[in-house]
Amino acid sequence: MEPEEFDSDVLRQFVLAFKKGKLKPIVKSQPVPKNNKGPVKVVVGKTFDTIVMDPKNDVLIEFYAPWCGHCKKLEPVYTELGKKYKNEKNLVIAKMDATANDVTSDHYKVEGFPTIYFAPRDKKNNPIKFEGGERDLEHLSKFIEEHATKLSRTKEEL
Repeated sequence: MEPEEFDSDVLRQFVLAFKKGKLKPIVKSQPVPKNNKGPVKVVVGKTFDTIVMDPKNDVLIEFYAPWCGHCKKLEPVYTELGKKYKNEKNLVIAKMDATANDVTSDHYKVEGFPTIYFAPRDKKNNPIKFEGGERDLEHLSKFIEEHATKLSRTKEEL
C-alpha cells in the first residue's frame, strides 16, 4: 500500500480491494531499458514476465549484483555468450540486477550471486539451475546446447 494520503477510508478501500482480489502487487523494478538490442537482454522487474516467461523462447537468465566480484568476472564471458547465440531467434541470453528488481516467479530462487537459470520455452515453471560447472564460454555453451528446445545449430548437425 502506497497511498498519497492515509486515513481510515483509504485503509477500508484497500482492505476491500484486497478481499476482492483486485489489488496488483507492487513490483520493485528499475526503469525499462529504452534500447535493449545488445547481445544480452536486460531484464527488470516489470519485464520479467514478458522476457523470461515468454513461452516462445528459451531463456538463459543471470541474476547478478553490481557489487559482486564473481559477477564482474563473468560479465565479459556472458557478453561473449550472448554474441555467440545472437542469431538464434528462439533463444534469449538475459541478465537481471537482482538487488534492484523483484523476480516475479517463485520458481527462480536467488540465494547467491551470480545465479544462472535456463528457462525452456515449454517449462517456464521448471527452470534448470546452472550448477557445478565452470562459468566460462565452453561450459555455459554446453549447458545451453544440452537444454535448448530449438537451436538452428542442432538441425545443421543432423
